[in-house]
Amino acid sequence: MSILQKIKQNIAEAINKAIKKDVVKADDLVYPPNPDFGDLSLPCFELAKNFKKTSVEMVEFLTSKIKLDNVILTTKAIGPYLNFILDKSKLTTEVIEEILSKKQSYGLNKSGNKERVMIEFSNANTHKEYHVGHLRNIFYGDSVAKILSANDYEVIPVSYINDFGIHTAKTIWAYKTFYKEEEAEDKGYFLGKVYARACKELEKNKEAKAEVGLIMKNIESRQGDDYQLWKKTRQWSIDGFDKIYQELKIKFDKIFYESEFINEGLDMVSNFYQKFFLVKSEGAIIANLEKFNLGVLLFLRSDSTALYPVADIPLAIEKFKKYKINKSIYVVDARQSLYLKQLFKVLELLGFKQEMKHLSYEFVKLPDGTMSSRTGNVITYEDLHTQALEKAISEIKKRHIDWSEEKINQVAEKIVIGALKFEMTKISADKVIVFDIEQALRFDGFTSAYLQYTVARINSINKKAQKQKSAKTIDFNNLGESKERQLIMKLAKYPEIVEVAGKNYDPAEIAKYLFELAQEFNDYYHSVQILKAEEEIMEARLALITAIRQVIINGLELLGIEVVEEM
Repeated sequence: MSILQKIKQNIAEAINKAIKKDVVKADDLVYPPNPDFGDLSLPCFELAKNFKKTSVEMVEFLTSKIKLDNVILTTKAIGPYLNFILDKSKLTTEVIEEILSKKQSYGLNKSGNKERVMIEFSNANTHKEYHVGHLRNIFYGDSVAKILSANDYEVIPVSYINDFGIHTAKTIWAYKTFYKEEEAEDKGYFLGKVYARACKELEKNKEAKAEVGLIMKNIESRQGDDYQLWKKTRQWSIDGFDKIYQELKIKFDKIFYESEFINEGLDMVSNFYQKFFLVKSEGAIIANLEKFNLGVLLFLRSDSTALYPVADIPLAIEKFKKYKINKSIYVVDARQSLYLKQLFKVLELLGFKQEMKHLSYEFVKLPDGTMSSRTGNVITYEDLHTQALEKAISEIKKRHIDWSEEKINQVAEKIVIGALKFEMTKISADKVIVFDIEQALRFDGFTSAYLQYTVARINSINKKAQKQKSAKTIDFNNLGESKERQLIMKLAKYPEIVEVAGKNYDPAEIAKYLFELAQEFNDYYHSVQILKAEEEIMEARLALITAIRQVIINGLELLGIEVVEEM
């Protein structure tokens, strides 16, 4: 339990003791909109109703009855709110000492109680390019996994690659028709171009759709030239994904492939058709879920080729049975919301009662419009990474003409990957992202580079100070500035932010908090003397900014972002 949570709990217990009823909870305490009002506040509307008093009367009654502990200096009644003013000196000492002793563990909690959770993300398609739109999925999923781990969940991050869909047959048809003699160094990028052309050509050539269907059947039969070509080109995509995962430092405990489950799924479909709820409709096999207001879920087309649920259902069953998970989370874009509801309902009908959750997210747009693999109107990850890296290297060279090429490249890589991750996690999942690389790489504003620069600035200050005392020997009464008190309250709130981000599956909570903390630090840095202050004051301020540095590092880690020691 964090320091602030303990204080809230103590206040709730003191109030309940005063009113002789256990009705006030720690979570009922909120933060006043103006710090001049106090540090914590209890709205007394509901409490007043229970005791048949006005809110103001309830506040006055509590003020006279409750006994304060040694961390709470006094109370302040403001209308229907009972506000509490904390002893900042004691709070400052506790917060800074806890951060500097716990370091990377500061902010972790036990709310998850080791519940076993599998989170599936980065569900890319082979035979297509990996573009900027995919980055939102992979960064959102990776950050949620890290946040859940920080909340004491036992998290199993996995990826599920669609390597067996009709898109593979379209790409192979176009490859055979237009590109058979061509080779490319970047084979994943090349396949994306082939797929985009396939979509355009198939719109004009209706007869070719039959050829694509035949290719798909050949792939599903797992024999013949089409199948061998599928295996060859599939590996091109998988190798490309592995390279991207390494660059982005994304790790999965397991990567599943649709092709591993399709045969088992086809056997299940046959069984479900005979014994359960699947029916034949116009030659296709469907699950009629209309009585659940979920429409119809198609399993097999009329030509017997399989659709998503054929592999998705046996995969889901394996998750529950083999991995013994309590909760299964799917990170899939909002356009698949109906399909996920249908899938969950089918699994429920099959007797699986474990929690299944869809973390949906909106799509990514370019400043000049949306993206589509079908039309080729995308920015591939490779192109984006190269473009951003060139910009970052150019900017670093202007600032540090004495740096080696190796150091420039290392720092630029961290800045670029940090920028990509932050842009995809700082916006809540239900909002559309308009991705602009120029804005993402700025050293000022709501960016990763701004946070990395803040850490580098604190590093520079500490380096100039050379040696710091242990926090245990520092007199934190020397931190009496109002901005210092505000920073202490901000640092104290970090564990709550981690818990809220876990409950809401929302990395944006972390991103917003870190930006606000960095803003408050930089405002403080420009307002007070640190290295030129009297020695005892300097030591206290160095401990404060070192605690700020640690919290920013901890928060960035939950977003998957590395810090830069010098910028």
